[in-house]
Amino acid sequence: MRNLIRKPADTQADRGGAVTVEFALTVPVLFLLVFAQLEFARANMIRHAIKTACYEGTRVGIVPGATAADVEDAAEFVLNAVSLTDFDLTVEPSVITSDTTSVTVTIDVPVAENSWLIPTFLNGTVLSNSMTLDRERVDLVMF
Repeated sequence: MRNLIRKPADTQADRGGAVTVEFALTVPVLFLLVFAQLEFARANMIRHAIKTACYEGTRVGIVPGATAADVEDAAEFVLNAVSLTDFDLTVEPSVITSDTTSVTVTIDVPVAENSWLIPTFLNGTVLSNSMTLDRERVDLVMF
């Protein structure tokens, strides 16, 4: 009678190799997704930072008495807040006078030079933004 009752086989010991193979097949996909998410999140952060920097720079430049250096300082302050080191910032006109009618700020940022990781998906991509605002003129304001 004793021989008719069989114990179930130890299934945990038999699955050791299968778990290793499954892990080896799935972990590269997991790492790919994690690193892609980090790269695209950084690119999105850069995109929002240059949009904000363009706005802040032009907002400073449209006020009477502002200079192009003031515009650059305001835009660089925003870009430095998110640790962007390599960017091309252009202010037009390069000299702001009382006759200037509008101010344009253009910023180009290469993603590869400002990435947290070695860029795989966005290597060679340059994010850019431009904003133009009309200057505030005191002589046009009626009291």
